[in-house]
Amino acid sequence: MTGVRILIVEDEPLIAMMLEDFVETLGHRVTGVADNLEDGLAAVAGGAFDVAILDVNLRDRKASWPIADALDDADMPFLLASGGDLDSPPQRHSSRPYLSKPFTLESVGNAINSAVTS
Repeated sequence: MTGVRILIVEDEPLIAMMLEDFVETLGHRVTGVADNLEDGLAAVAGGAFDVAILDVNLRDRKASWPIADALDDADMPFLLASGGDLDSPPQRHSSRPYLSKPFTLESVGNAINSAVTS
């Protein structure tokens, strides 16, 4: 599957840049990058993407669950990403695809495909 428009919500600039490179290498297009809760919520409200990659923990240890809720309310596919053990997500999001850091091109591609087709 190619040509998917991706929103990246990631607070680490180098990881966000790496994800952008992976997404483009996979034939998709990054339509937005947000690095905090407020910008992530604004990006969801603005739409213009097909799937979101959502880092679970953002700046100042803020969990991104409000963004996940907004995505779910809008019926937008998304996947969860985390660098550590993922505490049990809220029941509402427990079936979402999960991408574990460190990311690989293959794992990002598989997670995007899973999010789009689930």
